[in-house]
Amino acid sequence: MKSLLQALLLVTLVSLFSYAQEKTPPPSRVQKTPPPTAANQQTPSELPPQPAQPSQPQTQRRSEAQAVQPESTAQRATEASPDGSTLRPMHFDMAEVPPVQTHHEIRINGKALRYTATVGRLPIKDAEGKIEAQIFFVAYTLDDADLATRPVTFAFNGGPGSASIWLHMGALGPRKVVLQPDGTLPEAPYHLMDNANTPLDRTDLVLVDAIGTGYSRPADTAAARRYWSLRGDIESFSEFIRMYLSRYERWLSPHYLFGESYGTTRSAGIAGYLADRGISFNGIVLLSMVLNFESLDFAKTNDVPYPLFLPTFASIAVYHHKLAPELMQDAGRTRQEVAQWAMGEYSQALDKGDALTPDERQAIIDKLARYTGLNKDIIDLANLRIDVRLFTHYLLADQKLRVGRYDGRFTAPDPNGFFDTQFFDPTNAQIGPPFTSVFNDYIRRELNYKVDMPYYTSARDSGLFQWSWTGGPPPPAAAAATTDQGYTDTATALRQAIVKNPFLKVLVMEGYYDLATPFLAADYTMNHLDLTPQYHKNISTATYDSGHMVYLNSTQHPKMKQDFVNFIDSSLPKGH
Repeated sequence: MKSLLQALLLVTLVSLFSYAQEKTPPPSRVQKTPPPTAANQQTPSELPPQPAQPSQPQTQRRSEAQAVQPESTAQRATEASPDGSTLRPMHFDMAEVPPVQTHHEIRINGKALRYTATVGRLPIKDAEGKIEAQIFFVAYTLDDADLATRPVTFAFNGGPGSASIWLHMGALGPRKVVLQPDGTLPEAPYHLMDNANTPLDRTDLVLVDAIGTGYSRPADTAAARRYWSLRGDIESFSEFIRMYLSRYERWLSPHYLFGESYGTTRSAGIAGYLADRGISFNGIVLLSMVLNFESLDFAKTNDVPYPLFLPTFASIAVYHHKLAPELMQDAGRTRQEVAQWAMGEYSQALDKGDALTPDERQAIIDKLARYTGLNKDIIDLANLRIDVRLFTHYLLADQKLRVGRYDGRFTAPDPNGFFDTQFFDPTNAQIGPPFTSVFNDYIRRELNYKVDMPYYTSARDSGLFQWSWTGGPPPPAAAAATTDQGYTDTATALRQAIVKNPFLKVLVMEGYYDLATPFLAADYTMNHLDLTPQYHKNISTATYDSGHMVYLNSTQHPKMKQDFVNFIDSSLPKGH
């Protein structure tokens, strides 16, 4: 029986391992901390369109002019990027249209808050004033507030290529999607409700969609190539922030960034980029953080991530009752025990590689099986290195279930069967439909923003999106002289922002069941910023019994809101 099991495992692993070392997030060996080129400027003669007033609601009906036609020669034609990737020809309408404003009221903690929602797009221009892209945003601002003391928070999701619908409609906005209490899919039709945990009582909010996501679009193929890259993405968001501060007169307000997932990568890059351009931030929130992709990239030449994922594997195994009884009595103590072993004995064993003696190797196999709940034969065949694909595929194999990557508590059968599904995340299937349906109704009926173009929750839905980690605008000469080839890294940019602004505070939010950006990897990155205690005291951490999107769980969302509010209070000057 044992030999039969080993044979089955070998067949499965041969096919699985061809995918097991794929980079998650996407391929990331690129230049470190690439600050983009100087921000685009708006000439004084360029007057922004005036918003449509609530008394005169504006209905926008615009179609996108796009060069790609079905079955056309242009559709099949491609243009090469410097890194070898290709983009299909495209062209979108860049005409500026006035934003739409509507007025609303919400009660938070028994207090009525009147606020204005502003919905529209801001232009991203080159040095000569030509519009290269339009970035879509929804801003919520408290009525009759003192703009000099009222904070404003710029928030966005990541991807790369994700719209900010998740933070908008799940965490921060004054209206949110109704889910099951545990964050799982409800029965259709889906509904909206007031968000009792919106931070609007403490900060204005600007939800921003990256170029190619939501209703944000590049002007053409050249602009897409420029901004669908790490440097270009940082540059476009930085320019959006500058433009928003100017058009809505928020230069003297306290400024905050709130990024999730790759949005944290972007936040660190923005902070470093704008530190030299006159824009400082009071605080940065990094939810489900990744700044150094070496900590996530499973590869035969990179053993760094394997120990960093192990405590999250253990947490998920505890949740699914796959560990010994003594390890399931206290999940927090087990996490601490596993983290200590992972960064000590396990890391040392990986460093020794083939030099491990048979007894040493077996001892590591036994301990990994104890802490992950996986079969010892699987661990042996994996050469002691357990990645996300392997763990999510085999933890509940006896039940023919796959566990989630974004949230390891979510489970579902593999869509194409146990042996034939390359990779599947049950989390995605649980949240996509309600968010998409509810947002498209909300933006039209409540916020009165009506356009014909599709709202892309992912830029990949367009069929045009091609991300390049190495492309985009060239970095300044000084920056290029200090970079080398390696893993994507904006931790250096965050360090630059911190040391240039001793008042800058950083809050890291971590979910214990998150296999996309595990909490120990975030801790590892922050502990390697090469900062003195004087600066490290400005960095704090908040943890949650949740996954990547910690706010989906109804018991964790209030804690997240309170942690954010407390962070704002601690990072404002006295008197604000």
